[in-house]
Amino acid sequence: MIVVTGAAGFIGSYVVGKLNREGFKDIVLVDKYDDPLKFQNYQTKTYSEIIDRDHFFDWLASNEKFVQMIIHMGARTDTVGQEPEIYQQLNLEYSQKIWKACIQYGLPLVYASSASTYGDGQFGFSDDHSIIPELRPLNLYAQSKHDFDRWALEQTEQPYFWAGLKFFNVYGPNEYHKSRMASVIFQAYNTILETGKMDLFRSHHPDFKDGEQARDFIYVEDVAKVILFFMNHRKDSGIYNVGTGVARTYLSLTKAVFNSMKVTENVGYMDTPEDLQGKYQYFTCANIQKLRSIGYTEPFYSLEDGIDDYVTNYLISGNHY
Repeated sequence: MIVVTGAAGFIGSYVVGKLNREGFKDIVLVDKYDDPLKFQNYQTKTYSEIIDRDHFFDWLASNEKFVQMIIHMGARTDTVGQEPEIYQQLNLEYSQKIWKACIQYGLPLVYASSASTYGDGQFGFSDDHSIIPELRPLNLYAQSKHDFDRWALEQTEQPYFWAGLKFFNVYGPNEYHKSRMASVIFQAYNTILETGKMDLFRSHHPDFKDGEQARDFIYVEDVAKVILFFMNHRKDSGIYNVGTGVARTYLSLTKAVFNSMKVTENVGYMDTPEDLQGKYQYFTCANIQKLRSIGYTEPFYSLEDGIDDYVTNYLISGNHY
């Protein structure tokens, strides 16, 4: 039995689908099932039970002998939220309880961290544990993820195997409910469909031209493959970057969406919203040397190939994975 938290959300539901396709059916889905927009993310999945996140630890105390692993994808993911107590409760304290439960019951743990923890990139994008305490996140979401990473590294008691995965900019099917927090690919597709054009944020940084802000964009299929790798690997505990190792500009991304939609390019620019200015990462690029060094050899989707698969097989049809 495999437990997946955040199982109604974007990455969590995709991971459940990936597990199903790999032959895993005995899966317990943990989430807060109060968003009807998430229903389609899990309605067609095969699973054993659905558990409300508030009841999960009571359930686990009674069922721990049947559980083989916890894949903890659940979190408050809003990057512009201004309620520190919610991030503290859901992203730090809840994760700490899962960590301690994994120790108590002898369970391996894979959990979602975030590349947002790297802040403005002044310390680079290495997942070397010695660098992590120096990082300076730019928003409450990133800070909560960083706080748990730091806490995990400080613990003398640890699950016998654990991996914290710093996801870079993930995109792909099952993010339809995320609205403003959905990937730029999702935003671009819907905007182009409605208006025939796409406006990107102007640069407010002297080192970057408009549209030349760059991120490491990773397709959710690749994220799921990495998670399954760690599920089977179960050694070399630690924190790992999960990105492609290649930074691509928002302009390149937008052109790829136009191309996959077979629509003539029409790109404009607008000011970055005030609530994002000062909290915006202009460049991210995963150093994936550590991931490669422990035996992960799979190639990653190129941005163009990932976008084309997402647009043609999911966005146009509205399909879920």
